[in-house]
Amino acid sequence: MTATTTDVLTARALLLDMDGTLVNSDAVVERVWRRWAVRHGLDPEAALKVVHGRQGYATMAVLLPDRPMERNLAENRELLDEETADVDGVVPVPGAPAFMAAVAALPHALVTSADAPLARARMGAAGLRMPDVRVTAESVSASKPDPEGFLKGAADLGFAPADCVAFEDSEAGIAAARAAGMRVVGVGPRAAAFAPDLHVRDLTGLRVEAGAPGDGTIRLHVTA
Repeated sequence: MTATTTDVLTARALLLDMDGTLVNSDAVVERVWRRWAVRHGLDPEAALKVVHGRQGYATMAVLLPDRPMERNLAENRELLDEETADVDGVVPVPGAPAFMAAVAALPHALVTSADAPLARARMGAAGLRMPDVRVTAESVSASKPDPEGFLKGAADLGFAPADCVAFEDSEAGIAAARAAGMRVVGVGPRAAAFAPDLHVRDLTGLRVEAGAPGDGTIRLHVTA
């Protein structure tokens, strides 16, 4: 019989990425960005290595460093419209429905590189509740790996960054959370390579427990 081990993180608030963390949208992301890369004469596989976690304009700036930012911003709006209209294959990450139910009464916020319409479309397609507190692309001036989104999420919830745990799947997202001074639970295969504080294959490996009444703590049990 294989032995199991359980690690525990304690927090006061949770900050949740969306794509790759709560929602599996890889099929859409790959369709849209492969087409974009081909249109610009780029290797689609190389493009996909930097797409995850960033806002579209920031990805374009990495892949086309000499192009004016105005072009990136304009094309980003076009891609957001494409992605919002395409929810074929968008599904919840395993364990996400139960996880969202478990955190419903606890301090938590969505911190995503998607804009508000895309976040609503994907959370809706996955059948997941949209958190009351959310930081979307329109809420910030800089994309992940900049920490602005996570810092804003913590401030909106009324907690210090050190009291928050972020859930992320991408290199850019994990870097953003760390730069914000937060601990990180990495979700999914991409996250494992970037040394999160704890890692889960998906959200079925996580149990959320509220502290004693009046305690204000959240205990995250990760079983490996």
